Amino acid sequence: MMGTKNIHDRINLALSETLKSAKDSPAPPKLAAAIDYAVFPGGARVRPRLCLAVAQACGEDFSEIGNCAAAAIELIHCASLVHDDLPCFDNATLRRGKPTAHRAFGETVAVLAGDSLIILAFENLAKGCMRCPERLPSLIRILTKSSGLPFGICSGQGWESEEKINLSAYHQLKTGSLFVAATCMGAVSAGEDPEPWVELGARVGEAFQVADDLKDVIGEMDELGKPQGQDAINCRPSAVSELGVEGAIERLQGILSGAIASIPACPGEAQLCEIIRHQAKQLMPPFAADKVL
Repeated sequence: MMGTKNIHDRINLALSETLKSAKDSPAPPKLAAAIDYAVFPGGARVRPRLCLAVAQACGEDFSEIGNCAAAAIELIHCASLVHDDLPCFDNATLRRGKPTAHRAFGETVAVLAGDSLIILAFENLAKGCMRCPERLPSLIRILTKSSGLPFGICSGQGWESEEKINLSAYHQLKTGSLFVAATCMGAVSAGEDPEPWVELGARVGEAFQVADDLKDVIGEMDELGKPQGQDAINCRPSAVSELGVEGAIERLQGILSGAIASIPACPGEAQLCEIIRHQAKQLMPPFAADKVL
């Protein structure tokens, strides 16, 4: 299985190639710049890295399918961040340590940039499956299910407008759904059944959201790349507000242990287990990282 650096390089190359074609003439220069701004430099690329790690663990046979699946997931994620930062939602000023897309390019261009990234994600999938088109329908079904209603990130965002919020459903939909897409699309891109990989994606996604809730309270500005305390400012549901810091850490530990135990049998199971364990240590607050099994 490739190392983490090689996976990261694969993702960035796939994203660069996708955006390069999207920015060809007659693309409006400001919109073309905005989609590039929204994707580069990226964050941790956790979702596409998980997708490729699963594909490799399953013994991928066409690397271009995995590359395009991973890039599609990241494009959807970046689109969701652009839209999430808009004045009608969080009205955020910073993302990844720089002005948000609507601050840099204006609200109209930011909306169009988010829309364009969503469309590019599906165009990218179609291009990647040219040599093995029978895998495309499953990949599209998984990504649409994880992006829309009732099981995707749109539903997760919608919970923020409800008077009474189901925190577990909120976490599973807003964050967990794209992690489920990552594990399942990784399996499909390698020609494997996605169903056994649902639990791993769901657990990693929930862990990532709980960790994000903790960072919003106890993290540093340099680490977050955005102002601290945004959940409280925007009255967003949070594992910390529901359970307290210690309770949220305990929940995170339990979720991560379950994630590692849920990895299906596959050729690269041992190496994938180490990747998940390494990611788990990064998600935990530094003072609790040694408690990851």
